[in-house]
Amino acid sequence: MSSTPTSDAPQPPAARPDLTVVIPVFNEVENIGPVIEEVLAALAGRSAELLIVDDGSDDGTGAVVEGMLAANPQLRFALHPNRAGKSAALRTGALQARGRWMATMDGDGQDDPKDMLALTGEVDLSTIETVGIVGGVRKQRTDGNNRKYASRFANGLRRSLLKDDCPDTACGLKLLPVDVFLSLPFFDAVHRYLPALVQHFGYEARYVPVDNRPRVHGASKYSNIGRAFAGLFDLMGVIWLMRRTHYPSKELLLRPHEDKA
Repeated sequence: MSSTPTSDAPQPPAARPDLTVVIPVFNEVENIGPVIEEVLAALAGRSAELLIVDDGSDDGTGAVVEGMLAANPQLRFALHPNRAGKSAALRTGALQARGRWMATMDGDGQDDPKDMLALTGEVDLSTIETVGIVGGVRKQRTDGNNRKYASRFANGLRRSLLKDDCPDTACGLKLLPVDVFLSLPFFDAVHRYLPALVQHFGYEARYVPVDNRPRVHGASKYSNIGRAFAGLFDLMGVIWLMRRTHYPSKELLLRPHEDKA
């Protein structure tokens, strides 16, 4: 006679998902619930998980996410006790990701999860080959002329100096292998230089047109002047890093893959 396992019997580890969607958020209490619902709907039936990284919000954003965990097994949550910045939040997401690939999105509702899935169509999520990053390129900016002009100038300067050929490095929609992200030099604005750094280490970059939806609630956390001053110093630092950092082979950036429980 066969016995029925009890509820406390050891269970096999969950299968490793192909994809972890990482969304860093700071004070998006009105946006994060709808964003989570929309992303989970897009991921339904897929080998994927959604990881929200709250970068020290003080408006109740974390409580909204925590309230959705029990009903959504694909949803996970990480919290920074203090604000550390978007790049730090992405690094936390990469360190906790169970997927082989990570897709990044913003938590303000301006990114469309359907576009995130379009990025995944450019690669085989079950392996890592020649493509090291797929980036979104916003077809029509909705942030106002000042930010569009500032972004256009910054993109042109960066492309001329780094030769990364990326039309829109500030777009929040990106897809790259977790191990590749974690092998890159880390600094506060690394998320703005991912195409340049990934190509520097021998991988191909691809770009996909995406939509940029109007923000419904809240306001941007960045100013044009603040970005300009920080971006100039960051750009000089990235040039130095690329000149001083080399690997014999891009394959050596990758660790042997083991399932993560």
